[in-house]
Amino acid sequence: MDKRFVAAVAGSIAGLWVTMAVAATSCTATATSLAFGTYTPGAGARYSTSTVQVGCTSGSFFAVGSSAGNSGSYSQRLMTSGSASLQYNLYTTAAYGSVWGDGSTGTSIFTGTGTGTATPLSFTIYGMLPDSTYNQAVTPGTYGDTIIVVVSF
Repeated sequence: MDKRFVAAVAGSIAGLWVTMAVAATSCTATATSLAFGTYTPGAGARYSTSTVQVGCTSGSFFAVGSSAGNSGSYSQRLMTSGSASLQYNLYTTAAYGSVWGDGSTGTSIFTGTGTGTATPLSFTIYGMLPDSTYNQAVTPGTYGDTIIVVVSF
């Protein structure tokens, strides 16, 4: 090997400082509407589903909960039309045994690990409007509630 070449290369070495900023965990969420359709008192319960999609920074842990809505209670949510109301609830499974809430006593949340904000994870919300005595006494109208999806990370 030519020693002049080696010396020339060795004399040309400089330090290279590499830096990179890693963004803090971030998440995005979307949800589809949950519509029960038309309820006919005495004709049976109504069921429906919604999908919540959450995209978080890859590798980050997150939890997905919900607000209680108009009723302020997870034990029995209420859709309202003026002063009238219909009972319903939201669940984390198709067995309708685990109420979707904030993780407090009697409620469940979804959890996951981010796969990147461009590849969200999907969670199915199961809604049930029971054909209860309370609901059978309802007045005709259009009923609604607003649920806020809460993503903690």
